[in-house]
Amino acid sequence: SAIMKEMNSSTVTEFILLGIPFLHDFHRVFFVAGLFMYITTIMGNGFILVIVAIEPRLQTPMYLFLSNLAFLEICYTTTVVPKLLQTLIERQTTICFVCCMVQGFFHFILGTTEIFILTAMAFDRYLAICKPLQYPMIMTRHVCIQMTLATWYSSFSIMFFQSLFVWRLPFCGSNVVDHFYCDIGPVLSLACADIQLIESLGLLSSVMLVITTLTLTVVSYIFIITTILRIPSAAGRKKAFSTCTSHLTVVSILYGAIIFMYVRPNVHALSHTSRVVAILNTVLTPMLNPFIYTIRNLEVKEAVRSMIYKKRLLKRGF
Repeated sequence: SAIMKEMNSSTVTEFILLGIPFLHDFHRVFFVAGLFMYITTIMGNGFILVIVAIEPRLQTPMYLFLSNLAFLEICYTTTVVPKLLQTLIERQTTICFVCCMVQGFFHFILGTTEIFILTAMAFDRYLAICKPLQYPMIMTRHVCIQMTLATWYSSFSIMFFQSLFVWRLPFCGSNVVDHFYCDIGPVLSLACADIQLIESLGLLSSVMLVITTLTLTVVSYIFIITTILRIPSAAGRKKAFSTCTSHLTVVSILYGAIIFMYVRPNVHALSHTSRVVAILNTVLTPMLNPFIYTIRNLEVKEAVRSMIYKKRLLKRGF
């Protein structure tokens, strides 16, 4: 009877996504902009995957981590952006209960994996700059693959057990999600149960995750900067630091957004600002990442030139 009672209380079979109501007058403009940014994200990150796969000189640990990050960004935006675009062209966008839970689950798994990969990239830069002689022996291809798999496995383990708590909650009242995707805060606020424990666990895991990974990244960069400042030539210092600036930029943007959105007690209290930050985090940042990592990167530019040159030779029949 207890099971039947629980089944009767969980009457919500689908959710209504409100989208971005305070920008309703500009929905068509934002749809066009959002679609363009989504296509650019897929193409930009797809370009990184292709260039790293076909160019032997880019098959180093740094670029293997970067191609993993590019693949992750494609998956991350695809989890959220298509539904966001739908909320911009339809008056009322619905998402089935299971689809909503799956979307939230993958959104957090991919987001957590990104944090771990960026931390692994900071460690890779630390080894490359501070331990250049030991670097080839420590950061082998095998170690790089193991670290990458560990980032995915860790994020899956962390998010799977947290998601189980949310999946088991009864939803019997309102089914209107005040967001453009199934983020944890707006979904939790609809539950017909006490969510204090889940909120506390979520806040604790967010704080621990952010503090641990951010500390590891900051410590890595303290050692990196100290080592760079000891390099006698200005050209040497510039070259060493140029390999880190892209990574630092991406880390700053990502942690800024995460801390603003999730490291706070009441994650379901959404403001206009937090929704704008969510748009930047899910649409703009994944689009900018390929440009941040490639525009000033000499190795990527040389790899592109080499690829174009080889293509021209093939056309001429050599």
